[in-house]
Amino acid sequence: MVTVAITPDNDVIQAQIFIAAPPERVFQAITDPKEQPKWWGQKGLYRGTKCEFDLRPGGKWRSEGISMKGEPYQVEGEYLEVAPPHRLVYTWMASWTGELKTTVRWELEARGQGTQVTLRHSGFGSLPEAARDHGQGWTRVLGWMQAYLERGETVDSRAPSSAA
Repeated sequence: MVTVAITPDNDVIQAQIFIAAPPERVFQAITDPKEQPKWWGQKGLYRGTKCEFDLRPGGKWRSEGISMKGEPYQVEGEYLEVAPPHRLVYTWMASWTGELKTTVRWELEARGQGTQVTLRHSGFGSLPEAARDHGQGWTRVLGWMQAYLERGETVDSRAPSSAA
């Protein structure tokens, strides 16, 4: 189960989930440009179609996709910290939020037979509605990643969203 909290000032989203897979496997699912489009999305909602990752501090990343309305979108940024398999930090600029530049931090901690994933997405102060929308998005994304890693569920095998 995903838990998500947004700070009272609407600047920071913090989300957590336990995934029954080792940190190395979780890190791979997040950072492999061939693997991420398999699980990041849902028919009738949105889906990633292409990723390009230069996985090193200062390296650029870009993810492209299609919205539920069939419109293209992109998210891009720069890696700030790459410490496999426990930490990944990068900037995030999404086409649907204009010039807003935020920071995403993944912390992966081995726990028993799996990984406690903590995600912190910060920098929404100027657009509180974007924090709310991204909080809902991260709830879905973390759930999709868990379903992919634990059960092999992909965008194509997952039931379509009724949001269409």
